[in-house]
Amino acid sequence: MKLLVKSNRTIRCSEGLPHQPEEANRGSINTRQRLQSQLSNQISSIRIALYSHDTMGLGHKRRNLLIAQTLVRVLPQASILLISGMEEGHSVDLPANIDYLSLPALRKEINGQYQPRRLDMPLQELIAIRSQVIQAAMKTFTPDLFLVDNVPRGAVRELNPTLEYLRAQGQTRCVLGLRDVLDEPRVVQREWLRARNEEAIAQYYDAVWVYGDPNVFDLVQEYRLSPEVAAKIRYAGYFDQRQRLQYLASTEDILVSLHLPPGKLALCLVGGGQDGANLAQMFAQAALPPDTNGVILTGPFMSLKQRQQLHDRAAAHSRLRVLDYLEEPTQLLSQADCVVSMGGYNTTCELLSFGKRSLIVPSLDCGPVIG
Repeated sequence: MKLLVKSNRTIRCSEGLPHQPEEANRGSINTRQRLQSQLSNQISSIRIALYSHDTMGLGHKRRNLLIAQTLVRVLPQASILLISGMEEGHSVDLPANIDYLSLPALRKEINGQYQPRRLDMPLQELIAIRSQVIQAAMKTFTPDLFLVDNVPRGAVRELNPTLEYLRAQGQTRCVLGLRDVLDEPRVVQREWLRARNEEAIAQYYDAVWVYGDPNVFDLVQEYRLSPEVAAKIRYAGYFDQRQRLQYLASTEDILVSLHLPPGKLALCLVGGGQDGANLAQMFAQAALPPDTNGVILTGPFMSLKQRQQLHDRAAAHSRLRVLDYLEEPTQLLSQADCVVSMGGYNTTCELLSFGKRSLIVPSLDCGPVIG
């Protein structure tokens, strides 16, 4: 027998159900079918928690949401808890068995340091709140699988107490999910050494899922990961971001609601908007090609003043529109003829998935990318 999920809801399965001899009677076959049905029901009832720290853009949260939506298609009775440091996007219509736990928000400064996004309080006090909320949720939810996005110890090590607790209990499989390209190798090596990330992976995690292909970018080789960590890595391939469209609750055409004249669509994407105001302003001031409409999606973290300047510009231009936030930007991306975009990892993957002609502008102001 092989242990499939180690938890208080233990599920065991064999490498193949016991072989039945030729003369096995019909009752034996019925028993086999009943066991298979019971196993399927048990697997479907597992609990899964996904964590994303969400301090800069929207990519971490959207990646975890796509994973959750995909999992419930395979395991329709699974209960999935998304732990997120970002309130935006919670209004997305979700299946009944997916829910959010929101943490008080952090933001990442230009120098790479974290600060409270909204609350006027010291950083360490906010981290203490987030850390205690996460641990309390894990103690009660008792997940079979805990999938952590990008940061092995969480933002400012807020996951350390939870990871210690889960490892001591021995009921939860802990998996770290990483995009393949984290940052320049020297930056990753420096930051991972400072945070003692490889030590955390070795101590707390059962596996590391890399959302990429080693033939494109070999994370182990590029970042010189230790043999102990390398042994836990499994390459999962790249996400097909087009799949996100199938989870839309509404098929309303966003372009129709913008009341644009007929023509092609040039789309400007700036991720969360925290560092994309300059690009959006340049797009708004540029002369659009003939018979082309322009739409700017600012993101929720662009300042009110900067957004208002863009809206003022659009008010004087019949072919320009500004949207402050769109829960599922692929609704517009799928219809765009060309795209001007900040070079966030998730947005770049979206552009590749949809095969759009794109001008991608790297950010120079967000500090280390890996957080």
